[in-house]
Amino acid sequence: MKDPSIRRSVTLFRAFMREQQDPEHTYTLLARDAANQVERYVPLKDRVVVDIGGGGGYFTEEFRRRGAQSYLFEPDAGEIGSRPPEGTVLADGYLLPLADGVADVSFSSNVLEHVDDPGTFLSEMVRVTRPGGLIYVSFTNWYSPWGGHEWAPWHYLGADRAVSRYQRRTGKPVKHTLGENLHAIHIGPTLKQVRARDDVQVVSARSRYWPFLAGAVAKVPGLREVATWNLLLILRRCP
Repeated sequence: MKDPSIRRSVTLFRAFMREQQDPEHTYTLLARDAANQVERYVPLKDRVVVDIGGGGGYFTEEFRRRGAQSYLFEPDAGEIGSRPPEGTVLADGYLLPLADGVADVSFSSNVLEHVDDPGTFLSEMVRVTRPGGLIYVSFTNWYSPWGGHEWAPWHYLGADRAVSRYQRRTGKPVKHTLGENLHAIHIGPTLKQVRARDDVQVVSARSRYWPFLAGAVAKVPGLREVATWNLLLILRRCP
């Protein structure tokens, strides 16, 4: 797959810098970009897409605009907002109220770092995906410059120090607490775990946002934990 442009990466980075001030712009842009990534592997028109942990529904709505039958499953009512997509289900990603193999695409954007048991979460995504179907998983790894989320990059000095600095600087409590709704997830162990499975094939493992060497950087132990920023896994459900 051809790497995206530098212009695209810069545009996304600028949007992320204003995520807290203008979340609608940021997530609308990110949803459009994610749908483009999915469509490099499978057309979305008339496909069933399960959006797991999609918050306000930006991804679900973008998939629907492209002709997909897309449904949002979100565990946190506070994240859904006041205007969720029609048919939104309040549900835990560990136990989705879906039959086996109903989805053509199972989609999860930046959720894995927020779950305590990524292996179980991934297993549930695989379960609801049909044989031959696509599984899209991206996450922000802990040693990424963005690993601490709103209190990054000071998480490199320790979570407690980073949180204290954020609260002093902003006068606001943090949204994410390490060990509660944010977990230190790493690329190497995650890739090892996924590649050990016999029910999925790894189609691609790459930096989600880098404009060049996106696949190469994810192959280098150590370096990838910092330089990847955000890992994108494209998996195919085995027959």
